[in-house]
Amino acid sequence: MGPFSPRDLLRRQVYLPWAAIPPGEMVTLPGRGSTYVTDTPGPAPDSPTILLLHAVGCTGLLTWYPSIKPLSRRFRVVTMDQRWHGRGIQSEEFSLYDCADDAAALIDTLELDDVIVAGFSMGSIVAQRVWRQHPDKVAGLVLCATTDRFRSTATERLFHQGMELAMAGARGLSRSRTAVAAARTAARALDLEPSDIHDWAMAEFRSTSPWAVGQAVAALGRHHSRPWLSRIDVPTAVVVTLHDKVLPPANQIALARRIPGATIHDIEAGHAACVLEAEHFVPALVEAATTVNARRRDLRRREA
Repeated sequence: MGPFSPRDLLRRQVYLPWAAIPPGEMVTLPGRGSTYVTDTPGPAPDSPTILLLHAVGCTGLLTWYPSIKPLSRRFRVVTMDQRWHGRGIQSEEFSLYDCADDAAALIDTLELDDVIVAGFSMGSIVAQRVWRQHPDKVAGLVLCATTDRFRSTATERLFHQGMELAMAGARGLSRSRTAVAAARTAARALDLEPSDIHDWAMAEFRSTSPWAVGQAVAALGRHHSRPWLSRIDVPTAVVVTLHDKVLPPANQIALARRIPGATIHDIEAGHAACVLEAEHFVPALVEAATTVNARRRDLRRREA
């Protein structure tokens, strides 16, 4: 469910837009572990903050690198590698609950206020859970290529059931030590200045092991937020990818309609839109985030 495949990158069968890759650093989240974070300032010291959560099998930068500079014209932009991805937290188990707690811990560690949490695909699921588990830390949501559950079609159900069986059968074995070691080696190499965007993207992909991707996909298969979406009480925008073959657009729109007051920003693009169709995705993302921020400010004025 990541936006594009390593095979396509290796064969250079996809066009990757060039954009400056912002520097980052390892940040320790007390009691949880350390993860790789980029923190790009906005146009003013008091610029609102947007925290970006990435897709499965990717990293914070690989999902969001085309969006960071355009967003930074209005926002302070923060990305993080989620656990088991890239240089994210290593742990015994993977859960979406822990991913949401990690995001909340980063908000506390960086002392962020009035944060808009945005996510793409898996990241949008984690964003939903950040609001669910830590509503006091979320001032707004931007959900991109999202869903409230993954088993809505026969194909999705078979895929997730098969993934869960595969993971259950592998639990008694090591976590594919070769794959994990290779992923960590790739992660250490990410500090190198990329001379070619494809080489950099391949290193980002290789920094997450296939085992981690399988565990994350299995966790996503158990996600179901429909019972509580109607209780989301912060400004929300949903970026709908109308040509999506992974997450049906009708499901994305239905989710938006279940969230009170959510705005819909649809684009003629597929599930790889965050990078491969950035010319369509980035303007819609900026519009969605700007809309959420304006509504957030209006709410604060009314409360005052």
